[in-house]
Amino acid sequence: MSARFPVTTAVAGIGVRQYKRGTAPLPEQGVLVGAIVDACADADIDPADIDGFVSYGDDHNEPTRLMKDLGTKDLCWSSQIWGGGGGGIAGAFGLAAAAIMTGQASTVAVFRALVQGNSGRLSGAVMAHHLNDHLIGTGLVAPALECAMRAQRMMEHDGVPAQCVEDLVRASYYHGSRNPKAVTYGKDLDVEVYRSSRLISEPFHLFDCSRENDGAGVLIMTSADCAKDLKQKPVYLRGVAQGAGKGWGDLCQNEPNYSSAGFESVARRLWAQTGLGPQDIDVVQLYENFAQQGIASLIDHGFCTVETVSEVLRFENLIAPSGKLPVNTGGGNLAQGFIHGIGMAIEAIEQLRGTSSNPVPGARNCLLAGGPGAPLVSSAIFSTDQE
Repeated sequence: MSARFPVTTAVAGIGVRQYKRGTAPLPEQGVLVGAIVDACADADIDPADIDGFVSYGDDHNEPTRLMKDLGTKDLCWSSQIWGGGGGGIAGAFGLAAAAIMTGQASTVAVFRALVQGNSGRLSGAVMAHHLNDHLIGTGLVAPALECAMRAQRMMEHDGVPAQCVEDLVRASYYHGSRNPKAVTYGKDLDVEVYRSSRLISEPFHLFDCSRENDGAGVLIMTSADCAKDLKQKPVYLRGVAQGAGKGWGDLCQNEPNYSSAGFESVARRLWAQTGLGPQDIDVVQLYENFAQQGIASLIDHGFCTVETVSEVLRFENLIAPSGKLPVNTGGGNLAQGFIHGIGMAIEAIEQLRGTSSNPVPGARNCLLAGGPGAPLVSSAIFSTDQE
């Protein structure tokens, strides 16, 4: 059983620069440095005082290459979650917290940057990590193809209704259309356009799939005590868990629960660490590379079961401010924009600060879940409360 997680670190600053794919005004490193400077301004700290960096998803921006632009005084921590998918997004905050809690760094930037003119298409990067010879030899040459098989089983074998998928997508676009920072701002999703959109890989239609954008997102973490003296209201890291359950590590498509998103053991450890449960979560920021995988993630975390999914995952339940389980209140990967999921971590902080465009009244606890269906996944809980 997991030990109780010490709530001694907090997010103190956020910054994001997002552009339409292929339109970033600077190379990737320049966009990232700009987002770091923005996050430091948000927290009212000197960028030169950042002494640690953490990323995930095969980010190409080595911290030693950022030092000159930031004026770094002393680089004390440099790390990255293994793997090319979004499964490591929440785990990255665990690495940052470990550095701070052990005294190895004091101010850590958690970031992800992606400018396709430099790094190429994200699907290519994911392919290099997730699609081994076993998969490629059977014709699975893109993430959508691999994930589609799991999604099809979830719908056909487990009986998850297509209406739940539609309602999750509609909720994402509902939030995105009301978020000035989203690529879909001011654009409601036409249900008939969604239903008639082209198939990408059955059962995924166009709007079931995440977008790809240029940009960078940064969150500054420091100790809870230090954060209280900075500009913004601290948002505490209440708990974090990462890993892979039995059978998930070999990439051979033979997991015992094939339609799972891989969070079962991770979620169990997260709830044990924090003493919280699904009933304590006010809002969820859910990495959804494809909509059906987002539903599998919610099931894995215990928000519903296969038997109750159609009762819980209804459009009216999923939207802020009135829903019982608001999900992806910035629009998520489907409608806010997709810089490999970092935007959802930033929305988690905005939601708990009270600055979200789609606020959840009185929200205290936000779940961030990363990378459903990836070989390694992670989840974290951010909170307004330290106790």
